[in-house]
Order: sequence, then C-alpha cells, then structure tokens
Amino acid sequence: MITHPAYMVEPWCLRETELNLDVLSQSESVFALSNGHVGWRGNLDEGEPHGMPGTYLNGVYEYRPLPYAEAGYGYPESGQTVINVTNGKVIRLLVDDEPFDLRYGKLHKHQRFLDLRTGLLHRIAEWTSPSGRSIRVRSTRLVSFTQRAIAAVAYEVEPLDDEMRIVIQSELVANEQLPRANGDPRAAAVLETPLVPEQHAANGSSIRLLHRTARSGLRVGAAAHHVVSGGLKTETTSESSEDLARLTVTSVLRPGQRLRTEKIVAHGWSAVRSAPAVHDQVDAALAAATSAGWEGLVADQRGYLDDFWSRADVEVDGDAEIQQAVRFALFHVLQAGARGEARALPAKGLTGPGYDGHCFWDTETFVLPVLTYTAPQAVEQALRWRHATLPQAQERARQLGLQGAAFPWRTINGSECSGYWPAGTAAFHINADIADAVVRYLRATCDETFEQEVGLPLLVETARLWRSLGHHDHHGAFHIDGVTGPDEYSAISDDNVYTNLMAQHNLRAAAVAAERHPDVAASLGVDDEETAAWRDAATRMTLPYNEDLGVHEQSQGFTGHQVWDFARTGENQYPLMLHFPYFDLYRKQVVKQADLVLAMCLRGEAFTLEEKARNFAYYEQLTVRDSSLSACGQAVMAAEVGHMRLAYDYLGEAAMMDLFDLEGNTRDGLHIASLAGTWFALVIGFGGMREVDGLVAFSPRLPEQLGRLAFTVQFRGHRLRVEIARTQATYTLLDGESQDILHCGERLTLLTDAPEARPIPPIPTGPAPDQPTGRAPARRGRALGHGEG
Repeated sequence: MITHPAYMVEPWCLRETELNLDVLSQSESVFALSNGHVGWRGNLDEGEPHGMPGTYLNGVYEYRPLPYAEAGYGYPESGQTVINVTNGKVIRLLVDDEPFDLRYGKLHKHQRFLDLRTGLLHRIAEWTSPSGRSIRVRSTRLVSFTQRAIAAVAYEVEPLDDEMRIVIQSELVANEQLPRANGDPRAAAVLETPLVPEQHAANGSSIRLLHRTARSGLRVGAAAHHVVSGGLKTETTSESSEDLARLTVTSVLRPGQRLRTEKIVAHGWSAVRSAPAVHDQVDAALAAATSAGWEGLVADQRGYLDDFWSRADVEVDGDAEIQQAVRFALFHVLQAGARGEARALPAKGLTGPGYDGHCFWDTETFVLPVLTYTAPQAVEQALRWRHATLPQAQERARQLGLQGAAFPWRTINGSECSGYWPAGTAAFHINADIADAVVRYLRATCDETFEQEVGLPLLVETARLWRSLGHHDHHGAFHIDGVTGPDEYSAISDDNVYTNLMAQHNLRAAAVAAERHPDVAASLGVDDEETAAWRDAATRMTLPYNEDLGVHEQSQGFTGHQVWDFARTGENQYPLMLHFPYFDLYRKQVVKQADLVLAMCLRGEAFTLEEKARNFAYYEQLTVRDSSLSACGQAVMAAEVGHMRLAYDYLGEAAMMDLFDLEGNTRDGLHIASLAGTWFALVIGFGGMREVDGLVAFSPRLPEQLGRLAFTVQFRGHRLRVEIARTQATYTLLDGESQDILHCGERLTLLTDAPEARPIPPIPTGPAPDQPTGRAPARRGRALGHGEG
C-alpha cells in the first residue's frame, strides 16, 4: 500500500493523496480509529463504496457452532465471533438529488490523512456530479481516548460553482450487509443480521437504536446528537425504524457558504443490564460528550496524545519509512489497549474482523511489553481481564484432568474457541505467557495492590497447571510432554524449550510472590510444600540439547527429524499450512515462526552468548516466517548476536507488515502484535533493553543504515530517554530524583536532567546465517519510500 505513489512517507502522518478502490479494504484497516472499547474502521463517510464495513465494541460477540467430523472429549462446542455493531459513521450526501458517490461523476481531489499527534482522521474531496455540480467535502473523525464510549465526526460541504440544494443524511445503521468471507481459514466468519431490534427513537437532533444479540444475549446501544450550522434555509428532520435512525439536513448553499454537521456518537453494551439501563447508559455518555462539544473532544484528544508521546516516542534517523512505521505502530497499539478496561486485546485490535476478533498469546508476549513501558495502565486492565476469566480457565483445567488454570488459546469471553486442539489446547504456553506479562508489569511498576489482587492468583493458578501437567522421571528431571510451542508446525512435542523455560520462570515467580504475600497465598490454599514443589520442578526442568550439533533442540528429538525440502517448495506454496497437510509439517524440521529463538529473547539469561549464536544460525535456516509474529523476535536475536544487517531487514518486515500488506490480509484488520514488534525490534533489539536484577539494562547497537535511535520508556514511575548514536549512548532521566540503570553491564546512577554518555563497545560479528530457499527477508536499503514528504 504505502509503496503506491498515493501514500506519502511523513514522520507524524499517514497520508493518502488519491482514492484507490483496489486497496479500499486495506486502507479501511490502516485508517481505523479505536480506543480499545469502540472501534471504527476507516470506511468512507458516505458508507459506500466500501471493502468491509466495521464498527466494533470490545467484548461484543455472537456464538457460532463449531462442527466436527468426529466428536472428541474436551472439544469446545461453540466459538465466539466479533460482530459488526450499530454503525454511527454514516453521513450520506445528496447534491441536487444526486448521491455523492465517488464511483460516479468526476473526482478531482481526494485526500485522507491520519495525524498521529492529534488522533484525528482528516479527509478532503472535490467532486463534480454527473450533472456537473461541483462541491468540496471536508470531514474529520475521532474515537475519543478520554471518553471511552464516544466517537465523533465533523462533516462539512461547500458548493464550488453555483447555488445548489444539499441534503445530508446522518444515520445509525444496524445489520449492514457485509461481504462474504473468503476461503482463508484465518478470515473471520461473517454472521448475517446478528442484531435483534429492541428500541428505536428520534427526537429533534438526537437518534438512538437498541439491539441485542440472538445467541450470546448481549445488549448493544448507540445514540447520536448533532449540531448543524449552515445557510438561512437549513432545516432538519429525524426518523427511526428497527435498524435505521436518521437525521436529515436540507439546505440551499451558494459558493462560499458551508453546511457543517458535527455528529457525536455514544456506544454502549452490557451482558446483564436491561434495555432501559443500556438506553440510559448511552444517553448519559452522549450528554457528557455533548457538554464538551466537538472542540472539547478534539482538545482532549490532543492532550491525551501529547502525554502519551512524551512517554513513548521513538525517533529514527536514516530510514524515513521506519520512522513513520514505528509511530504508526505505537499509535495503533495504544488504540488497541488504551481504554480496554478489563477486556481482551484482540489480535486485530478493533480494526477488522480477522481471527474472529479473538485474543491470543500475542497480547501478553508482544503487545503488553510495549504498553508496560509506555502506557502501563492499559497492561493492568488487560491482566485484570485475564484474572476475571480465571474461573473459566480453572474449569477448563478440570475438564482436561489438570490442576490450576488452563487459559484458552483463542477467546473473546474467556472460554476456549479453538476447535483444533494440537494448535489450541496443546499450546499450554499461553499460561506462562500470561505469567510473564504479570511479572514484567510488577517489576516495571511495583504495583503491590495489583500483585495481591490479580498477580498472585494468576501466578499461583498457572504454576499449578505446570506442576500437574509435567512430571519427574526416574532421574528426577522434570518434563512437560505433548505440548505445542510457538512453532505451530511442530505440534504435540515433548519438552519444547520455549514452553519449559517460560514454565520455569512461571514456577519460580509464583513461589517468590507467594512467599512475599503469605496471607494472600494461604487464602489461595498455597503452603510451603507446594512452593517447594514448584521450585524443585523449575530447578530440574529439562532443556533438550544436541551435543553433536552444539545446539538446543526446539523440542526433544527435533533435530533428528528430516529437514523440509525447501528447494522444491515453490514461492506460491507459502504459507505451508495452506498447501501441505499438518501431518507432513509436524514430522519435519521446518519452523513456522521463531520458537527457540523467541525463548532466547525472553529468557536470555538461560543461554550463553555462544549458545545464542549457534542456536540462531541453526534455526534461521529452518524458519519460513509463515506468521507475522516471527520477524520481530528474529530481529532482536540477530542484533544480539551481531548480525546487524539481518536484524535491520527483519525490522523492516515487522514494521511494514500492514503498510506493505506483506501477508495479503491487512483487509481483515491490522496485525497488532507485528506492529508492537516494530518497537520490540528497535528498543529491545537495537536498544538492547532488558530487565536485570530489578534494573533496566541496555546494550545498544545500531545497524550502519541508521544514524541515530532515540526512545523514551517508563520504569517504576520514571521517564528515561535513551539516545543511541554510532559510537555512544546517552541516558537522560526526565523525571524522578534518581534511577540506577545498566549500560553494557556498567551500573550508572542517573539524576534528573543530567545526561550520562557512555561509549558503545564494538559488536563481534560472524558469518551471516542462511535462510530457507526463497525465505530471506527483503533487503532494506536507505529507504525513503514513494512520495516522501
């Protein structure tokens, strides 16, 4: 997409300078606005043409059956699918009775731009109707970070050549007709007419619709209020029916006059409240937003983002595309989680229906690390959602004959939705990923209240699962058998290193937290014998190692499998899972996404630098990256072992996943974890940021293509700015009295606004490793991109 001349490369903006109907679905994803509670896809204001209409409320879903050719114990009977709720974006326009439809007439100008500093999506169009009447349309859209139920749009029409009659129809629309899903199993299941009408109303400049879902029993409401200004002959009327509420504005305008409609929309939902209560809920949210008004919402949005960027900005010199991409990524990661407030963070955020709107391990492993150091309040809320689903996870563990909690592989409401158990139920590492996110958040915030209320119960119940799932052999070694690690091309394996190392971390963290809060632990039934068993299992955890090859095995026996025939695999046969049976993939050495390499990123202290280098080189030649989650982990590890050119190329792949539509499915929504991976590659990879013994530590390094990298992170209430040049790094404490950090192993004490500069030692390098035939990352140059502004 962004490689098209219509897309500009700018440091704080994503700009489209002409309308491209062939990539309309993709543009709707990249221009989507959200706050973690409400999501509006970047559809055109008029509603048509469209690729995929989309308005989403976090946590609103419908059930759908999961049919099986053969029944099996423990298979989930139904899944949850995100649904398109009431659309409040639509503002239709008629010019002397002709619809403003960009497929007809002549479009002279069409520009959209997403301003990452203000959170506003702007649009300007100049169009001549088939009968020759010319107009200019301007619109600005936002989804509020400060009032989580609110989205708004200001829509303005101006005649350019003669007096004309203008009609605006501002609508709330439910049960929109959606395009049918394609054959890609990753695409969302599309449900037709999921909303059952309950109430509708139109009163003056306000309109409202209330619906419920047929199967899941959720009640959703939307209400809109309008402020209209224009010529002297402007009139308004309103009407409503079961699935449509509309305010109609009519006016006669001369050139130089403008008709402006400011539309504020409130969304709400509940699983338990009555129709009158949800009615009141959206009306109250609308009243609060109307009191602030359009200008107030815009000012609040800018203030919120000013604060965020002061804590989160990343500056990159030497690659204009990466500079744009990392800010685009941070903005969308913030949108995914800012106001989720005890709800899941879906893999696509609220930008599209991909993956049925499900939350996976992506959240805890890729997204929450970014938010931990930039917007920690969002992490607290995401983990509180996991804690709220603990009863379902405990019930699932009991169903599987296990103790503790077995968190779902994919879900919206906390119940398992994966009907394919080798890549779902068997991927128990989700438990340890959640525990890892808990530990990271606690170390970065020292939030003791959270630890007692949420962190400790999560750590205890996840640790209990590992102790019951694993076993000690006759030599005392602890094994976890029959699981699936991050690499979904190697399922039902014994002693997956990633799973074992993350479980080890989980077990130790649970024991430490229980001993730190004995009273709370006792209330959870934890005693000294149980914590001793956790520590013993962690100490004796098995990590398979091939002495002949000098590398760790991804899982027991993996290096003895036949290597996949990459030379005879065509480029059009990727992703492999869509062209070969899983049976064949499972018994070969082929890696879908970074697995053991990711273990070295997250549990680096468990490996020596030499082991990391050998492991990375071995698994690099087997990893095909059929997942958007792979490139960022490979970038981090390539940087750590000194392959800076390769790390830079992998950074580019993670950063451009959606802007270049690398996997061909950006139409279904953005890859939020890959977007987070852009920050991951820059800050964790090139910044070398780790947490060591309670201190934030850095081992910075830059590829020769970049001249400078600077970023700000939050740690224990302090903001720390790191600036990396070719030969030195400078650290500045922006607030707080003092903070100790590590630079390449050297301990520094930072004082507020007193920069400390240190040299960067040379990075040892070796021969660059090979990738499978045809699967090397795209080579990045000194990228400036098309249409650079």
